[in-house]
Amino acid sequence: MNELIIEAKVENLDQVLAFVDERLESLDCPMKTRMQIDVAVEELFVNIASYAYAPGTGDAAIRVETKQDPLSVSITFIDSGVPYNPLKKPDPDVTLSAEERKIGGLGIFMVKKSMDGMEYRHEGGKNILTIRKNL
Repeated sequence: MNELIIEAKVENLDQVLAFVDERLESLDCPMKTRMQIDVAVEELFVNIASYAYAPGTGDAAIRVETKQDPLSVSITFIDSGVPYNPLKKPDPDVTLSAEERKIGGLGIFMVKKSMDGMEYRHEGGKNILTIRKNL
């Protein structure tokens, strides 16, 4: 398991992506899959940075684990911010035009649709969100 603990600030997104991408490259992850994972990581980390500790800041841990059979990568985000389960938020109605849709929620929807698994739990005062992508 590989873990990065970093201050949850949008300015640190590049470090988070570099950390994840370095692990994906070692797995010979296909570029399309890597791009999907990067979009998901960006969405989730920016959400933590923007909302978990507002108006203050705190740390986030990002863990990257690989599993065999099937080969997959799991990325877990852990923060001690306000409890928030993004999976309980209803999916946006994508049949509506952009003007008719409520603002927000599209990023998490995209993450759910592009990953092979996503789970959330709140444990020991921490938000723990894991995404999984089969390689």
